[in-house]
Amino acid sequence: MSLHALTVPKWGLAMEAGTLTGWLVSEGDTVSVGQEVAEIETSKIANVLEAQNGGVLRRRVAEEGDVKAVGALLGVLSDAGEAEAEVEAFIADYVARVATEVASAVAAPVAETIKVGGRTIRFLRAPTASETPPAPLVLIHGFGGDHRNWMLNQGVLAADRDVYAIDLAGHGGSTKDVGDGGLDTLAADVTAWLDAIGAPSAHLVGHSMGAGVALSLTLAHPGRVLSLTGICGAGFGGVLNRDYVEGFVAAKKVRDLKPVVGLLFADPRMATREMLADLIASTRIDGVPAALRLLIDNALAADRLAALHDRLGEVTVPVLSIFGSEDRVMPAPTVDALPGEVLVIEGAGHMPHLEAAATVNAWIAAFIGRHD
Repeated sequence: MSLHALTVPKWGLAMEAGTLTGWLVSEGDTVSVGQEVAEIETSKIANVLEAQNGGVLRRRVAEEGDVKAVGALLGVLSDAGEAEAEVEAFIADYVARVATEVASAVAAPVAETIKVGGRTIRFLRAPTASETPPAPLVLIHGFGGDHRNWMLNQGVLAADRDVYAIDLAGHGGSTKDVGDGGLDTLAADVTAWLDAIGAPSAHLVGHSMGAGVALSLTLAHPGRVLSLTGICGAGFGGVLNRDYVEGFVAAKKVRDLKPVVGLLFADPRMATREMLADLIASTRIDGVPAALRLLIDNALAADRLAALHDRLGEVTVPVLSIFGSEDRVMPAPTVDALPGEVLVIEGAGHMPHLEAAATVNAWIAAFIGRHD
């Protein structure tokens, strides 16, 4: 077995560094593939690092509290019998190599805006290195979010195709005018945006309310959609916990928002203070409170979600439904009657694409790859 590095992961295209907040294994421990080995916090999220290789943890290079750049060495795995000199040489070589890579790193992509029928839509494109990419993938966030909700997914899924993350109207850097606040209206915006970027068809992945948008678009324009993935999706059978959306719009301070956002995760500690501060700031932008209220009363109205679910059987494109077993915002429905493929992730809440990103990314990549 060769030596393997444990490094600071890149959780999001804009992530530059992370803080090691805790080790979950000690030097000399045997580590298996997929085992959680360290806790890392960024300005946007707190999460765990999973080992990509197995072996014995020979060295912990970083200490708790250290702030390290993406790609920096945290620890070294190897066979127990690997010579200490080999471990030391590996560390020295790795540190020198990373320094060179950082110096020549290409800047992360930045969000763009485009005018669609006089309305501003913001989006982030993660371009693939493939010279002959298949159809693009579009990621659509949920209520109160924006394109940054896909920070653990977008870059990974862009391995073989362009991946776009869009800000829905009323959110992020997009127009705050949501029209009548209905899912069909939001879907029409996304359709017009696809036209504007020159995408005749795409794979759609939506989270929560964004899944309802994707489902509405698919029903309206099935020829534009190659596959549909709903993550804890509105219209996919779950019943919305209205205390969440009402609490979200009512919160005025971080301490008000903390227990509300905690409902999103099986482990509420994933919500960092900076994440909460960003969310509070976003709700104070002119036009946002009114937009969110319209969305609650229309896009997320119980009767409209039920009516949308009744039409799920009309979808003619391949469907993947992903749920978290511990979802407290839109608990997973009885999945037997759902069309297509279904994945229930044990121990995940309403944000499985953040809580179990590697699993979700692998399922989505394999699913869309079968349906280009």
